[in-house]
Amino acid sequence: MDCTFPFSSATQRLLQLDQQKYSQHIRSWYHHGEHSLSPVSQGCQNSRLEPLECRDLLVQNALFTGDLEMVQKYFTKSAAINLIIEAKSGELRWTSRKFGLWSLSYEQELTTPLHITASRGYTDCLRFLLLRGAAVNFAPGGKTALHEACAAASTDCVRLLLSFGADPEAVSEDGYKPLHLCKSPDSIECVQQLLQHGASVNSRTEEEDDTVLHVVARHGLTDHVQLLLRYGAELEAMNEEGQTPLNAACAQPHQPQDMDRYYQVCQLLVESGADIHAADKDRQHPLHLACKNANAQVVELLLARGANVNIMNYSGNTALHNILQATAYKLEHHPELVVQALLNYGAIRIWPGSLLKVRGSQLCQEHGGEERL
Repeated sequence: MDCTFPFSSATQRLLQLDQQKYSQHIRSWYHHGEHSLSPVSQGCQNSRLEPLECRDLLVQNALFTGDLEMVQKYFTKSAAINLIIEAKSGELRWTSRKFGLWSLSYEQELTTPLHITASRGYTDCLRFLLLRGAAVNFAPGGKTALHEACAAASTDCVRLLLSFGADPEAVSEDGYKPLHLCKSPDSIECVQQLLQHGASVNSRTEEEDDTVLHVVARHGLTDHVQLLLRYGAELEAMNEEGQTPLNAACAQPHQPQDMDRYYQVCQLLVESGADIHAADKDRQHPLHLACKNANAQVVELLLARGANVNIMNYSGNTALHNILQATAYKLEHHPELVVQALLNYGAIRIWPGSLLKVRGSQLCQEHGGEERL
């Protein structure tokens, strides 16, 4: 099977508009070959000329499987390195190729050999491509290879990319920097590497206006929070919704098995001086939000630190309102413990009839779910 790398339509238009200037950069045309990559212009990487599109399935397979031997075979010293590869994402969307005819297909994403190897943790292949001159900050699909490595929590790839000059402050098409994509427990060393290479600890996302501390608090990452605080992360920074990182942690829905780590995050933030009275744009306080998620440990923490048990939000709801509303779908979180804590700290007993529902949920838990409200 022959492999071809045709010019993209955008490149063709540029060549037509500015043929004389581009002729200075192009020393030879790409051509068909026996599973090999044809020579690339020496000035292509730094010019306005767009890299070519790779449609050879054998080359793509070598990259996606991390086959170093085959990658070395295809990407010789004279081969094109900064190729565009169109891959399918996991998201479906409606598209119309002909007038009036719509179809549901997987969204196409533009990627490169560098992005593919970085996102899959193929360090040896990644190093080989970088040594062959791959553009480390190239972002044809809106993200750099460093974004991909951080999202995959591939510490070795992050370290390697940074050593080759990857920009730790690169902004993706969606307005995220690499630090904002470190959302898993395994990404803690990626965060460390980024901060050591000059990433701003208080950088914000463009749309939500989240700081990195907002992001990791929302994902219940205690070690990340601790590390960011050591680097001077702002405790009281507010995002687009008016939430502080403490608000964000309290507001994030989580499963019963994750309640303890969200408690640890909130405890760390509070002990570091986070304001337990900070309200978002809806005047939801951390206590309101923790009650919505029926996390009794966080509720106890906030109450013990002086949270106002009867303060209302814009809707006129107190923390007790919120837990009573959440009881029906938070049975596994033991909402009765939250109600008990609120009453112990002087919650006003409004909606007295609703307390029967909470007591019923407690009985349901005690009898193995045999009773129903």
